[in-house]
Amino acid sequence: MRRPSLALAVALVGITFVPLNATPQNPPPPQSTPSKDLELNSILMECTFMLEGRNAQGQPTVGTGFVMGRPLPNTPGKLRYVLITAAHVLNEMVGESMVLHLRRKLGENNWVPAPVAIPIRANGQPVWTKHPTADVAVMYVSLPTELSLPLLTTDLLADDNMLSRFEIHPGDELECLGYPFGFASNAAWFPVLRSGKIASYPLLPTAVTKSFLCDFRVFKGNSGGPVYFVQSNRFYGNSFRLGENIHFIAGLVSEEESLPQVMTGVYEQEIRQLQLGLAVVVHASLIKQTVEMLPPP
Repeated sequence: MRRPSLALAVALVGITFVPLNATPQNPPPPQSTPSKDLELNSILMECTFMLEGRNAQGQPTVGTGFVMGRPLPNTPGKLRYVLITAAHVLNEMVGESMVLHLRRKLGENNWVPAPVAIPIRANGQPVWTKHPTADVAVMYVSLPTELSLPLLTTDLLADDNMLSRFEIHPGDELECLGYPFGFASNAAWFPVLRSGKIASYPLLPTAVTKSFLCDFRVFKGNSGGPVYFVQSNRFYGNSFRLGENIHFIAGLVSEEESLPQVMTGVYEQEIRQLQLGLAVVVHASLIKQTVEMLPPP
């Protein structure tokens, strides 16, 4: 099967989208996925989407975003949809809207694309909220109720206490979802999964470090993708925790790390960017801070 790529993404600009007004004005709030049913790899696959827009030159630009649920106050189990991505992904898009490449489930294992045009600006002003110092942007979104996402609560965004409790350290392996150059893993527009080890130190305190390196290759289109941790029977606190499953979101992809390489000739000088195969990941604690900057749901 031919995998969707950026070339196909460009072609999709001409198709019919599900309009936002197809969503009821006051749809029932989405419900969280119970922790006992949590299989983070599959659920994040269903909650991660490609974002598509146009840049100032009129060329297509893509990124990755994932949807989580912010708990409604005094309403246990009820959430408000929050779209999370890297701030530069939205900054590079011009115009009032972008395309969110959703999917609709028609059967047990049958998915079809369901792209939706969603607003990103109103009267030229961004409708998203950006972290003051980090490459993180969040915004509330209204999604068609028939999508029925297995929604994750923002409580799964790791903070310093969680990283310290589980003794997360360099060498631990993390997973990442995204759309490198707009490439999807299949015709239903599911993301591509990569994995790699934490490659920098120290991690804490995240308010100071803000980001860390992870040893996997990323490309344009990966920005904004979730980076997460899944492990069973981990050794921490001086003992093996047999039967315990640990899962949390560690951050999002901000950029690819590269090294400037100066090529000097007799009459000219050229600077190239040498790819290092490293991803810069913004800590999830900064994502959580940005979500808390949104108005109460």
